[in-house]
Amino acid sequence: MSTARTTLRRAGAATALAAVGVLAAAGVASAHVTVHPESYAKGATDGVLTFRVPNEEDTASTTKVQVYLPTDHPVLGVLVSPRDGWSAKVTTTKLKKPVKTDDGTITEAVSEITWTGGRIGAGQFEDFDVAFGQLPDDTGQLAFKTLQTYSDGKTVRWIEQATSGDDEPENPAPVLKLTAKDADTGGSVPVTAKSAVSETPSASRSDSTARGIGVAGLVVGVLGLAAAVFAVVRGRSAGARPE
Repeated sequence: MSTARTTLRRAGAATALAAVGVLAAAGVASAHVTVHPESYAKGATDGVLTFRVPNEEDTASTTKVQVYLPTDHPVLGVLVSPRDGWSAKVTTTKLKKPVKTDDGTITEAVSEITWTGGRIGAGQFEDFDVAFGQLPDDTGQLAFKTLQTYSDGKTVRWIEQATSGDDEPENPAPVLKLTAKDADTGGSVPVTAKSAVSETPSASRSDSTARGIGVAGLVVGVLGLAAAVFAVVRGRSAGARPE
């Protein structure tokens, strides 16, 4: 009986470790800064971008977030939503190439938003909302390079961009995909409702891979537990047989 209990205990431990692996792998994969929704139509108007900033340090809090908006393909009419505990500083830049709109020619656009004063603790995240009047229609994506500063002085630079055929970089910049305009909406809303709550494509791929690895571990653990139970039952049956 002692041997049987030991076998079951070891199999159960293996299954538990596999389950922990699922959660750990998914957590690591989604720890970078992202922008939501993951896509909008080119030239979309009157929308909101949410920058999600998770804290990935165990011993320090995030105290400063800097998001840089591209000026070669500017986002027009930017407004920052108030966030409790945080103060936002908006920096504008004169455009090298003015943008003509129905309301006139735009010569300046927001190039940086800096949030300070708040804290994002270990195991927590914060969403920073930014409204826009119009997205560009002459590019396929927008990269928002981001700097995340911690209370211990460490700064993580989320500025890298994946190139065709390469794996996701270690510190990827949040990327918003711009797709063909929707004929029904005129490009004023995200392409799909799902995109409003989903992660960026690169993050989704990483999470899918992590979950796949974790699920495989769970399967192995469950099979091990089943084998242990079968061995115990078989041993009992053998002991009950007459000589």
